Amino acid sequence: MEKLFRYTLALLISTVAGFQFVQVITRYVFETPIMGLEEVAMIPTLWLYALGAVNASREDTQIRANVLEIFLSTERARHILLVISESLSLIISIWLTTWAWDYLRYAIRVGKETPTLYLPTLIYESALFTALAAMSLYVAWHLYGHIRALLRGGKELDAPIDHEHPHTSELDEFEILEHHEDKTHG
Repeated sequence: MEKLFRYTLALLISTVAGFQFVQVITRYVFETPIMGLEEVAMIPTLWLYALGAVNASREDTQIRANVLEIFLSTERARHILLVISESLSLIISIWLTTWAWDYLRYAIRVGKETPTLYLPTLIYESALFTALAAMSLYVAWHLYGHIRALLRGGKELDAPIDHEHPHTSELDEFEILEHHEDKTHG
């Protein structure tokens, strides 16, 4: 799944950058803009935003204001806070997904097209519902993981939180990369 997201997002961002490059060259160098290029560029741009948000949800790397964690002293308290946070996120995400579903049904019923190339706008309007549905699933999965950790218990939940040197997913990635380099070079 990691590779799928990595290559898909790289392809989308390259496509968007390529479209922008072509548009700048044709408009400002040749002084002849390509009609409809913005319409075509809209498709990978919206899918890039949507799938980028899904990827952040999958990796659990969304931007958060973890102010309350400063006042917590154990991993158990942190997991309880995460259960509350993920529960609220899931409620909001499901609510937004139902709105996106209503909009998608409207877009299907109306069958809009772009003004120049007559492309169906459903191609990029469906990105919102797809992304929100996937994000809701990932939020539910992370919520399940935190609840499972609390129910499983164990002494690691009573471990104090090190506020001076917090554990982050980036540290995990660096450790994985370091072990991978050791295996390939040594």
